Amino acid sequence: MNLFELIDDTPKHNTFISFHHEDEYYKYEIETDWGNYADGFISKAVGDGDIDPSLKTETIRQKIRDEFISEATVTMVLIGDGTWRRKHVDWEIGSSLINTRLNTRTGLLGIIIPTYYRSIYLKSELTENGEQYNPNTIPPRLYDNVRCGYAKIYSWPSNPRIVKTWIHEAFERQKTIEPDQSRAWFGYNRSDQLTHWES
Repeated sequence: MNLFELIDDTPKHNTFISFHHEDEYYKYEIETDWGNYADGFISKAVGDGDIDPSLKTETIRQKIRDEFISEATVTMVLIGDGTWRRKHVDWEIGSSLINTRLNTRTGLLGIIIPTYYRSIYLKSELTENGEQYNPNTIPPRLYDNVRCGYAKIYSWPSNPRIVKTWIHEAFERQKTIEPDQSRAWFGYNRSDQLTHWES
């Protein structure tokens, strides 16, 4: 059995896509090219204007969990330049890791998109498919879960069909590994002047 036959036998999952809205092009590419070409997953996401920003923070988090992530079994974080600064990305990751009365937590993975600035002057690690990234320039809650084994980070793939396997592996991990939710939730977006977060 070759790799593509294996991928074709991989179950399809409802996948919530968390992303910085400046990177919406890549979310669209994933949904159309990856999802349709590879028959890889069913996409869910929060769009601009989907949630009233004047609502209380806790209400917004609850709406994210119960209205947008509710049917998802995996959360995919698109990591571009500055994604780590966004409070809504932190809230979406955190909300996806919560078991509620209505929903179980999701699997979790990150994919570094082409807009990611590979500044490795602080320190660097390797994605699962072998490219360098600075852990202090990806969403902190995502990195906490990479460290505990709950999540994995990948570079933008040369073949979108492999993403279906990555999603399924994230789904399988959530059954056996506890996520790390020890970090305080973001209360606000971080300044665009910040180049990285502190450990």
